Amino acid sequence: MEVLACTLEVDDLDAFVARLGEIGDDHGVTIQAFDARYVADRDHLERAVELADRAIDRGENVARDRAVEILLYAAGRRQIDRALEMGVSEGETDAVVVVDADPAASENDDTTDLTDDQRETAALDAIAALEAVSDASSLEDDQPLESGDEAVLCAFFEITAAEREATDATLAALVRERVALLEVEK
Repeated sequence: MEVLACTLEVDDLDAFVARLGEIGDDHGVTIQAFDARYVADRDHLERAVELADRAIDRGENVARDRAVEILLYAAGRRQIDRALEMGVSEGETDAVVVVDADPAASENDDTTDLTDDQRETAALDAIAALEAVSDASSLEDDQPLESGDEAVLCAFFEITAAEREATDATLAALVRERVALLEVEK
């Protein structure tokens, strides 16, 4: 999984989402863009991708599209309309974009023998395409994401002050717990 932090200027949300899909299809990857305020950290997104893939493998996915399933898990919600709040919207948005090799893409073509390095190269190629159409810069694996907006995260993930006082867990850990709980609540 590769992560891209950027500022997006979206004039037409439907056209933007379609363009992400085209870039993803061209490179055999899934691309999902998030409003950065709702992203706790990189681990939050990695866990969402992992759980979305597991749901798809088991046939338990809600969405037909892998990018939407990733969004559902990242949001910790099963209702697509509620999860969409975490996505980008029209106008200027600080965003975090996930680019991940799509396992289904390799099953549907002659790339089943691709190595992890080749899949990562496909993801990096997709990021280069994204960088060409946005004000973006790649994040290195060891470079932390700036934490999302604390008040927004608490409100969106329904994390109360009492819950935060009752634990020494970080806000990011509590958000990741909400992502994992979605699996249990199904």
